[in-house]
Amino acid sequence: MNTILEIQNLKKYFSSQKAVDDISFSIEKGSIFGLLGPNGAGKTTLIRMITGIFYPDAGTILLNGKKFDPVKDVIDIGYMPEERGLYKKMKVGEQAMYLAQLKGLSKQEAFTKVKFWFERFEMGSWWNKKVEDLSKGMGQKLQFVTTVLHEPKLVILDEPFSGLDPVNSNLIKDEIYNLAQKGTTIIFSTHRMEQVEEICDHIVLVNKGNKILDGSVKEVKQQFKQHIFNAELNKLPAALQHPSFNIVKQNGNNLTLKINEGYQSNDILLHFINQQSIIVAYHEILPSLNEIFIRLVEGTPTSRQFQTVTA
Repeated sequence: MNTILEIQNLKKYFSSQKAVDDISFSIEKGSIFGLLGPNGAGKTTLIRMITGIFYPDAGTILLNGKKFDPVKDVIDIGYMPEERGLYKKMKVGEQAMYLAQLKGLSKQEAFTKVKFWFERFEMGSWWNKKVEDLSKGMGQKLQFVTTVLHEPKLVILDEPFSGLDPVNSNLIKDEIYNLAQKGTTIIFSTHRMEQVEEICDHIVLVNKGNKILDGSVKEVKQQFKQHIFNAELNKLPAALQHPSFNIVKQNGNNLTLKINEGYQSNDILLHFINQQSIIVAYHEILPSLNEIFIRLVEGTPTSRQFQTVTA
């Protein structure tokens, strides 16, 4: 894959506060990229610089290998903010048409695109509804449509599932996958780690304006693993204890084990086999992104420090 977006040593200050402090990362075309961090971490400031709303105090933003021009390049970006960015008194159809034409579509192109997405999302009956009459979930669907209908190369979604029921969450999720498969790059910002773990290819975690983690979801989970395994046996062996592991949890014949230093998972398997136990299931338990998130954010030192995960 080729790089679509490069953030190089980006800085942004508000008075004496460092909102973004020398952050760098890159995003590959067609990927689903997770931008994570607690409240006040600097995520929104980063997004606003990427979209040209804020100018950085230092550093460079490259889009498709060229210096980002907020005036010219914004047409290639679709941004769905966490706050509802819609005109409450406008009708839904008029709102979608207006925003589509702001993104450079002709009136006929806008109508065709809006009609396609309204049918796809079963929003046809909303055309003459006022935006202020929409529920939060309905407003989220409308915002998503107005974000992607001009077919931007880079889509930025800030908490896109907020207010959505499970059915509509899956609808938006499927469309995120479809867009990525067609080559659109997605930046996905959220507090919900289970969603990140499910759909993102690569993540960056920021805290207090600094980047503290950068890597693929798979690589990150591998780096922070604690060598804990689950073993389900047909029966417990006569000699359950062994120097290769400690039992973290036991539920009948189901054991959660932590491998001791100097041993490997095969040593545990060999012990159970030698004890004439049949191994029904055996797998490693990797930490969730939520566990990693909490661990890093709560343990972040005051000095700037980050980790880049490599394969």
